[in-house]
Amino acid sequence: MTLPPRPAPRQPSRRTLLQAGSLVLLLGTQQIARGATILAVRVWPAPEYSRVTIESDGALVAKQFFVTTPPRLAVDIEGIDLSPELRELVAKVKPDDPNIAGIRVGQNAPGVVRLVVDLKQAAMPQVFTLPPVAAYQHRLVFDLYPAAPVDPLEALIAERLRDVPAAGKTLPAPPTVTARTGPQPPAETDPLGDLIAQRSQRPGATGAPPPPVVAAAPPPAEPARPAPATPNRATSTQTDRIIIVALDPGHGGEDPGAIGPAGTREKDVVLRVAHLLRDRINATTVGGNPMRAFLTRDGDFFVPLGVRVQKARRVQADLFVSIHADAFTTPAARGASVFALSQGGASSTAARWLANKENQADLVGGINVQSKDQHVQRALLDMSTTAQINDSLKLGSVLLGEIGGMAKLHKPRVEQAGFAVLKAPDIPSVLVETAFISNPEEEQRLRSSAYQEQLADALMRGITRYFAKNPPLARSRSV
Repeated sequence: MTLPPRPAPRQPSRRTLLQAGSLVLLLGTQQIARGATILAVRVWPAPEYSRVTIESDGALVAKQFFVTTPPRLAVDIEGIDLSPELRELVAKVKPDDPNIAGIRVGQNAPGVVRLVVDLKQAAMPQVFTLPPVAAYQHRLVFDLYPAAPVDPLEALIAERLRDVPAAGKTLPAPPTVTARTGPQPPAETDPLGDLIAQRSQRPGATGAPPPPVVAAAPPPAEPARPAPATPNRATSTQTDRIIIVALDPGHGGEDPGAIGPAGTREKDVVLRVAHLLRDRINATTVGGNPMRAFLTRDGDFFVPLGVRVQKARRVQADLFVSIHADAFTTPAARGASVFALSQGGASSTAARWLANKENQADLVGGINVQSKDQHVQRALLDMSTTAQINDSLKLGSVLLGEIGGMAKLHKPRVEQAGFAVLKAPDIPSVLVETAFISNPEEEQRLRSSAYQEQLADALMRGITRYFAKNPPLARSRSV
C-alpha cells in the first residue's frame, strides 16, 4: 500500500513575521538578553574615607586593580553598557573631596564599562557588593581609605589647638561645673594634655595638622614666675585633665535613618543637635578642667557601629552619648527616651525592637564583611562590664530628667537593651532618642532651630549634673 506524500511544513506568513518583529522592537534588547540597569550613583566624601556607590536592579560583576603612581583605582563592570546614570559620577565629585580627585568613565569593551577613580593621595581601596536591603537594591561600593588613616586622637588635638586664642588675648572664663565636696582622687598627669602642650609650642602648630610626635630635649630652666590668673591650659607646660565627651550622631551617608512624614531625615537632625551640643561642651569646664566634645562623624558619611565605639575608645572618652530620632509604624507614638546597655534581656519589648532596628544600621549603611577589622570590632562589642552599665544608668537618669523638663517623655525611666553602639567596655554610654520623627508634630519640632537648641541645653545640663556627682578625675587615661 502506498502512503500519501507528507505535506510540506507550512511557511510563516508575512503577517506573522511582521508581528514577531514588532514584538522584538517593543521589548528591546534589555528584555531579551537583559543585564543589570543602573538606578543611581552616589559619592560620599569624608576625611576618613570617600565612598562611591553604584545601585542597580541586578547584581554587578566587577574586577578592580589599583595603580600606585599616580594613585588611581580602575574597576571594570561587566555585562553593562555606558549609561547616563554612570556618566553622572563625573560631576558628583566635589573639589573639596579629601580623597577623590576625579572619576573617568567609558566603554572599555562591548559589555564592559571601566571606571577610573583618580585619587589625591595613596589609598587602600575596598571594592565589595551589598545585597538588597531596606529601600536599596543591589549596590557596588568603592571605599577609598587613605593609606595613612585619620587618627581620631590627632583630629581632637588639632581641633583643640585651633581653638587656642592668640597670645596676649584673654577670653571670658567658661562655665564651670563644681564637683561634689569630700575627698577627691589625687590629681593625675594627663598624657593627652601633655601631648597638646608639646605640639602647641611648635611654630605653626595651630595652622596645620599636627606632625608626628618626636622626642625633644627639655628647654633650659627659667626663673620661676607667678602663674597668670587665667592660664591658657592648652599652651601651658603644666597641662590640665581634659574631659572628653564622645557625641555619636546616628546613621549618616548611605543610611538616612528614620524619615518623617514631611521627609525630614534622622541623620540630618541628629548631626545638627550634636553640633549644638559640641559648642556647649567646648565652652564648659569641670572642676577647672576643660571639656572637649569628639564627634564620631562630623559630616554626612556612614560610620559602622563598631567603628563608632572604636573611635570613642581611641580618644579615651569619659562619656559616650549617641543621638537619634525614633520612628514607629504608626504616627501616634511620641516622646523622648534614653537607653543604656543590657547584658541580659531587654527591659521591654519596645526596647528590644528598637535595639534590633538600630543594630541593622550596618546593613543599610553598608560594611565590607570580608574586612578583618570587622571581626576585631565584633569581638570588642562583647566586653562590656557591669560597672560600665551601672555608670551608664546614672548618666541616663540625669539626661532623662533634664529632657523631661522641656519635652514629653515616652517612658519615665531609662530602658535597657543590647544596643551594639553602647558596648564600649570602659565608657559610660547612653543612646538618646530625642523624639519620634514619625510623629508629624514631633517631626516639626525636630526641624525647629529653637527646639534643637533646647535639646542641646537639656543634654548639656544632664552631662554637667552627672560629672558633679561622678568626678571624671577618678578615671585614669593614657595615650
